[in-house]
Amino acid sequence: MSTIAAALLSIGMVAAFLLAFVGTKQAMQKEDRTARQRGLLMIAMAIILVGNVLIWTL
Repeated sequence: MSTIAAALLSIGMVAAFLLAFVGTKQAMQKEDRTARQRGLLMIAMAIILVGNVLIWTL
């Protein structure tokens, strides 16, 4: 694997962790329904991004 590909996969994992963190923070807001939905979508995107990184590394 080239260094550029490894760097992009690393950036993808950092982005996934940030999405999961911010998504969890927003999903915990009970009074704001749109923020909760946005948070759940961020968590789903983080899971998809981690899955894509796993596929590309195998």
